Amino acid sequence: MLILSAQTSIRKALTNAVMLVTALCLSLSISISTYLDVKEQKALIVDKITILSEIIAYNAQVTVLFDDNETETERLKSFETVPLIKNIHIYAIDELSNEPVFFSSFNANRTPPVPIKVNSISELSEPKFKDDVIELIKPIKYEGEVIGYAYVRGGLDRLNQYINRKIFIDILLTLFVLVLVYFVALRIQKRIANPIDELSNLLQDVSKNHNYDTRAQKTNVDEINQLSSSLNIMLARTQKQIERHEKDKQEIKQLNQSLEEKVNQRTIALREANQELLNTLERMHQYQNQIVENEKMASLGQMVAGVAHEVNTPIGLGITGSTLLRDKLAEINAQFEQKTLTSAHLKRFITDGIENLDLIYRNLNRAAELVSSFKKVAVNQDVEITTNVNLYNLLNDVIMSMRSEMQYRNPKITINCNNDFSIETKSGPLQQVLQQLLSNSVIHGFSDELDNEITFNVERNESSFIIHYFDNGVGVEKTIRKRIFDPFVTTKRGEGGSGLGMHLVYNLVTQALGGTIIHDELNTEGAHFIITLPLSEGNA
Repeated sequence: MLILSAQTSIRKALTNAVMLVTALCLSLSISISTYLDVKEQKALIVDKITILSEIIAYNAQVTVLFDDNETETERLKSFETVPLIKNIHIYAIDELSNEPVFFSSFNANRTPPVPIKVNSISELSEPKFKDDVIELIKPIKYEGEVIGYAYVRGGLDRLNQYINRKIFIDILLTLFVLVLVYFVALRIQKRIANPIDELSNLLQDVSKNHNYDTRAQKTNVDEINQLSSSLNIMLARTQKQIERHEKDKQEIKQLNQSLEEKVNQRTIALREANQELLNTLERMHQYQNQIVENEKMASLGQMVAGVAHEVNTPIGLGITGSTLLRDKLAEINAQFEQKTLTSAHLKRFITDGIENLDLIYRNLNRAAELVSSFKKVAVNQDVEITTNVNLYNLLNDVIMSMRSEMQYRNPKITINCNNDFSIETKSGPLQQVLQQLLSNSVIHGFSDELDNEITFNVERNESSFIIHYFDNGVGVEKTIRKRIFDPFVTTKRGEGGSGLGMHLVYNLVTQALGGTIIHDELNTEGAHFIITLPLSEGNA
């Protein structure tokens, strides 16, 4: 079941999009900024509490050493002016138990005392945040020996106030920016949506009142200007069509007033036109035959270019191998002349020589196979002489000769035919038919190089043999299935397609080979062509 999404307007969609993007960007920016700022403030508090604890521990050396807790208590009162400090404990090391004991303390104004932290010395050796406070214990050392500990407890009230104030300011800034962006979005949507509304009203007026002489005005938006320009062109053409229609009606009215004279004139003109049409058709038939011959020669040229490309590769590798072998031979000759030739040098030369000769042999043999295949395909291309043809070998030779042309689509080709299936037929036209079908699949059937397949199925009955050609490409468009063998019918108009390929195939099959070819319109996947050729008396 088709589910339609909720309708919306350009104005609303544009405003929502701008507001959403702005809100997301602001939220992300403020979150990152707040996180980094709070992290920096906490780092500053850690540094400050560390410095203060070190100062307190340093100042308490003498009072702890001489057990003067009154002086230490008076000294700690000086920290009332430091808002960060909430509680201070001084612990001394007992000489008998060697354990820390309470020595002196300080509590800020309106700050309750805290329990003794002698059991948390190791835990609080580094600054530790807990709830709304930060705690730290520093050792009191004298001449390298720990004689006590200084416990410092700081409040995070100012940090919390700073965070709350920053969040409040960020919220105000966010609201201000969103309001500003909202008004900017309204301005932008007005600039874009108003011209669209004007175009909509103009079209409604044209539809209702048939006012085709009206025109859309230019706007400050390029895309809408292009739409307006296209609309104006359509209206102008419609107006001209209507004017032409009115003019035709007047002409018809005048023609009805002198019908007999007009009929005679039209009859004479029609006779002349028919004669001119017959002459034109005759010329077109002559041009068509010439174009078909040109198409055949172009196809042959493509095949020759493909084979030349294929042959160049093994020849080039053979030249490379022979050059390397010559260099190795010159090197071993120089060593022989200088009397520095060793068995190792000779062994390496023999190994390299065998490898290079194998390379030369393989590639020259490959080139010979390609040339032989090309000769089999190219012979009697224009001389239509009936010869004995091994159909399986002919199919392989055609595929090999077109491998360069087909490689950018890389189809998998399957031949279902007996290896010894020989027939009496004209090899040149048959080869051209097969070549054109392959080329048609590569150019028109396959859209990319993935999973492309071509299949030849060859059958034989008492009076004929049948070639079924399949590909799994996009198939033939419905609009041209009935006319696929007509001349100048192509889906690549303007892209290099002449529309004569399948017409050439039809002419070769029906005229040169005396058979029939049909396109299977019931096939739903790819293209399927059925070629039926008669068997001669020698094949019966």
